[in-house]
Amino acid sequence: MDLFETFRTDHPVIGVVHLLPLPQSPRWQGSLQQVIDRAEQEATALASGGVHGIIVENFFDTPFTKGAVDPAVVSAMSLVVHRLQSLVTVPIGLNVLRNDARSAMAIATCVGAKFIRVNVLTGVMATDQGLIEGCAHDLLRYRQELGSEVKILADVLVKHARPLGSPNLTTAVQETIHRGMADGVILSGWATGSPPSLEDLELAKAAAGDCPVFIGSGANWDNIATLMQAADGVIVASSLKRHGNINQPIDPIRVGQFVEAMAEGLANPEISSSVPTLAVP
Repeated sequence: MDLFETFRTDHPVIGVVHLLPLPQSPRWQGSLQQVIDRAEQEATALASGGVHGIIVENFFDTPFTKGAVDPAVVSAMSLVVHRLQSLVTVPIGLNVLRNDARSAMAIATCVGAKFIRVNVLTGVMATDQGLIEGCAHDLLRYRQELGSEVKILADVLVKHARPLGSPNLTTAVQETIHRGMADGVILSGWATGSPPSLEDLELAKAAAGDCPVFIGSGANWDNIATLMQAADGVIVASSLKRHGNINQPIDPIRVGQFVEAMAEGLANPEISSSVPTLAVP
């Protein structure tokens, strides 16, 4: 995957838009317009803060299904992403939680999105939704059938999950790329807001070769310069929210500070961290 071709930079910051509960969700509030309005505000805040890409997730649809989401979710996410593309110029991707990669590929292909995130592309993971099996066989054939060029970013040993058995991280990365045919791999900590260790990122990067490695959780302005020593890009959500609260909307000031901290870290690799002073708590 050529990061510059997709994101116009070799080290992209991908901000996350967490959609409010969608139709059929237990917390659905009955107004799709409210969902769209919040998504538009967050996408605008991310783009104005300087991110290089945006990924849209049905994050507040918990509890998630381990299989295919309801068609209403597919319809709603298609509409939201289409609307966001008229507001921002950065590339947009999707993650249909928990692991409905087929729907994500369909939406992305139809609306012209550039990439999807797949939590379990290969292997078997024990999750709070039950056992989730890798979907590479179906997904890669589906992409071929659609004639799609949508890129696949795949988690390796995804957060909020445990692998069946004890796979070696190096082997898991290599199999995700070479046998699962991922275009990029994502490494997270154990849960939302928890970063991967630098040591694990270094192992993943060594195993990935030319395939890009993304930080998938826990990045903030304190640690991003250090983590980027062994990564190509970052997907970030929690630390960009107002007060750092995952339930709050995106704060454009925090977005700008994060992007600045990452840029300073890349420009000064000898500095392990860069901590700008927060203007807003």
